Amino acid sequence: MTSTRSATLFALALLAPALIYILTIVAYPLVDTFILSFTNAALRPDYDWVGWANYQRIFTAGNFTEVIIRTFIWTLLSVGMKMIIGMCGAVLLNAAIPGQALFRILTMPPWVVPMAIGIYMWSWMYNGQFGMISGLLQNFGFISRPVAWLAYGDTAFWATIVTDVWIGVPMVTIYFLAAMQSIPRDLHEAAWTDGAGRFYRFRRITLPLMVPAVLTMSLLSLISTFNSFDIIWILTQGGPSGSTTTMIIDTYKTAIGSRKYGEGAARAVVICIFVLTFCFVYFRAVRKLSQGEAK
Repeated sequence: MTSTRSATLFALALLAPALIYILTIVAYPLVDTFILSFTNAALRPDYDWVGWANYQRIFTAGNFTEVIIRTFIWTLLSVGMKMIIGMCGAVLLNAAIPGQALFRILTMPPWVVPMAIGIYMWSWMYNGQFGMISGLLQNFGFISRPVAWLAYGDTAFWATIVTDVWIGVPMVTIYFLAAMQSIPRDLHEAAWTDGAGRFYRFRRITLPLMVPAVLTMSLLSLISTFNSFDIIWILTQGGPSGSTTTMIIDTYKTAIGSRKYGEGAARAVVICIFVLTFCFVYFRAVRKLSQGEAK
């Protein structure tokens, strides 16, 4: 009895630092933000309880609905391109070709370079007067005059996606490469002996065994892209005319720019709900996948 109690106390002592960290850094800010979302807190020191007024205001305003739709489009396009390019890159890096180690090293700079520096580099490349992209397109005859890519809504939207994909692809590629290398070579050798081609082996062996890795990386990429702030803020600050304003940018502008802390907290709660929904769907998919493999 005494040894069991001692073991329990020892286990609680080991868990205490993690529990304190979670309660202090994670749980308290979440609860405080949720409570703040029901108030009209602003720059003044006193505020009142307003109930669901902040949520009614943000959902009755037409621009927030547009922001939600734009955020999902931006996220899905960016994550989809990361997954496709990352998978193709992993397949190429996994192939037995000369200079394989060098090519693997060359995939790392977008991930190694500090994000702010990489984003500023892309902002210079998008510049219409001295940017490299406009210069190359003019030299090859695709455009007749310089184009300020960040000055127009459509081009700015795609410019932020390209920058986000450039930053996120290395992590996806390396993760998929590690997953591919964990697949037993005996399966590929047996299929090759039976006359299976490269595409057939990839479709029947590699992809099915990589489903857990793809699901995990999709969720991680989805959450990071959905909450991406640095890329859009440094490139466009949500402009021009709100064409690149996502939910996280809109929340920042409301809470910090307009000093409407209560309404900004309500927007942050909505973002948390979406992220939790992503996680719920992910775990349901993983559970079904595990049950299918068990059968």
